[in-house]
Amino acid sequence: MSSQEFRLPDVGEGLTEAEIVAWLVQPGDTVAINDVLVEIETEKSLVELPSPFAGIVEAHLVPVGLTVAVGTPIIAIAVPDSDQAVTKPTATKAEPEADVEAAPSVLVGYGPSEGGSTRRPRKTAATSDAVADTAALNPWVLSTPPVRKLARDLEINLADVPPKNANGVITRDDVLAFEAHRTALPTAGKTSPASDNMSAGHTEMASPGETRFPIKGVRKATAEAMTESAFTAPHATEFLTIDTTRSMKLVHKLAQDPRFEGVRVTLLLLIAKAMLTAAKEFPEINASWDAPNDEIVQHHRVNLGIAAATPRGLLVPNIKAADRMTLQELSSALVDLIRVAREGKTTLPDMSRGTMTITNIGVFGIDAATPILNPGEAAILCVGASKRRPWEHKGKIALRWTMTLSLSFDHRLVDGELGSKFLARVGAILENPQWELLLG
Repeated sequence: MSSQEFRLPDVGEGLTEAEIVAWLVQPGDTVAINDVLVEIETEKSLVELPSPFAGIVEAHLVPVGLTVAVGTPIIAIAVPDSDQAVTKPTATKAEPEADVEAAPSVLVGYGPSEGGSTRRPRKTAATSDAVADTAALNPWVLSTPPVRKLARDLEINLADVPPKNANGVITRDDVLAFEAHRTALPTAGKTSPASDNMSAGHTEMASPGETRFPIKGVRKATAEAMTESAFTAPHATEFLTIDTTRSMKLVHKLAQDPRFEGVRVTLLLLIAKAMLTAAKEFPEINASWDAPNDEIVQHHRVNLGIAAATPRGLLVPNIKAADRMTLQELSSALVDLIRVAREGKTTLPDMSRGTMTITNIGVFGIDAATPILNPGEAAILCVGASKRRPWEHKGKIALRWTMTLSLSFDHRLVDGELGSKFLARVGAILENPQWELLLG
């Protein structure tokens, strides 16, 4: 038997790091190739990683809750010599260990990062002798490259940061807690009784009236994407309040139609179909801005994003080639998309290559908003609450179902005329939906 280390793989979309959410195997367990070992959280989704080895689990090399860089060894598995997939030379103490892989282990559905990976050095210039001594006993005490960079940016010596985890790993949370404590001190670097508490392992340095949470995962990715979009794409937003009484009636009719047996028919489904129909009539709105090449890219298919509120934060997976789908197919795709998102199982491909998006704030009772574009998209349609209110109908005032739609668009790609015509067409379809249009 020989010990093999499984490194965190690049699961795509430029992943640089991920958080260990849950270990699904324990030391001593026997695993086969492609047995699921661990659940990780990337910036976009939860991902289960299968084993590239068959053998016996020796140890978890990274604890739950720690964010590590791609290429970091996360688990050790004892593999029969005849089943070895990787051979490694024995490293000397004089130099940092490096893994030389004769043939990189490849997971089903994943591949190793280009250029390979090397194990981080056990001691850096910013590491004290005391930490180096600890590292000799526990090679994981030196934390991870992203945390090292954070410490360098904050001018923090990792040797001064007390780890919260029992295994001595210094995490991003530990560094941020140390920085919060240091900033709160009257004189930077001056010790106080609070320092003794930190040395004892207490890292909650927030004031009594506040609670601090690390920015990571979906929340971090969403913040970065929205900031990029808001400050790179010139946004414009238009509003349109419409009478949706006929659409509401159509929802009930379709629910009773034999052709829609087993299909979940909702007003959101009709809105999505109306948006897709309008996009066929105004294809210029289904585009993106390619700044590096000074080009406008007009997409031939609509990958329709649906903003979904999940326990992990806001996700915007998209339905590929939604414009080619019938109403029944679109309904099934919507149901699956929302279910998978709420279960936290949305994949990275599901989150990529969207061309336009719908966000539904009406479910929260909100009438209208000015949504921020998904990066790389030209338009996002915001759906307000559906309400009964007095409305002029056939020359009389009557209670009608109404709704406000708001369309935000990238003014580099969409001028006022195009945005107005597109939004007006979506509204017209919903005010007077036609069977042949919606069933096509």
